[in-house]
Amino acid sequence: MANLLLFNKPFDVLCQFTDDAGRTTLAHHINDPAYKGYYPAGRLDRDSEGLVILTNDGKLQHRIAHPDHKLPKTYLIQVEGAISDSAIEQLNKGVVLKDGLTKPAVVSPIDEPPLWPRSPPIRERINKPTSWIKITITEGRNRQLRRMTAAVGFPTLRLIRTSIGPWNIENLSLGQHVHMQVNLPNNGGSTSSNSKTRNKPTNRAARNTQHPRTNRKPTNKKDRRKPR
Repeated sequence: MANLLLFNKPFDVLCQFTDDAGRTTLAHHINDPAYKGYYPAGRLDRDSEGLVILTNDGKLQHRIAHPDHKLPKTYLIQVEGAISDSAIEQLNKGVVLKDGLTKPAVVSPIDEPPLWPRSPPIRERINKPTSWIKITITEGRNRQLRRMTAAVGFPTLRLIRTSIGPWNIENLSLGQHVHMQVNLPNNGGSTSSNSKTRNKPTNRAARNTQHPRTNRKPTNKKDRRKPR
């Protein structure tokens, strides 16, 4: 079993436990000695909000954070302006950034979600509307989503990560965290040893099917000679 902490990160909190400049860090919210040795599995920008997963299991941390595993991450984003259908289509197909074309995303416009108020609130322009989208990606480039929405003409004003893979902040208030234990496939010796054990009967079965065939061949040859 591996240990996880799901944390609903507020705005203006660094996704680390120490900071020489004295800014607010994870340590201001997660300070129980029982969680010493837990570190974030992936990052969330200081000016973003929502789900951060922490673990004290290195393999699990790699599994969650590394892009090779392609865990889907879902975000709610408030953008400046009434986002157009063409912009949604571009985000879905992929956007060309300085570091290359983004992978296709799953994007849809949504109504304003019922969220906690941000402190401080976003800066809104007078007579300039805003709109919301829901987007799911499997990448994790630096400030990727902000660059994507800006590239299609709709800068990000607020960004909240709601889920990573099967984990979400559905029942977490802002600034709260919850501990859980998970048992992931292919994580740990017991699962691997079970897989190896299962392979052994298969090999034996293969050998057993070969032996009867070997035994039948000489019998068949003798049977064929008798009529002659």
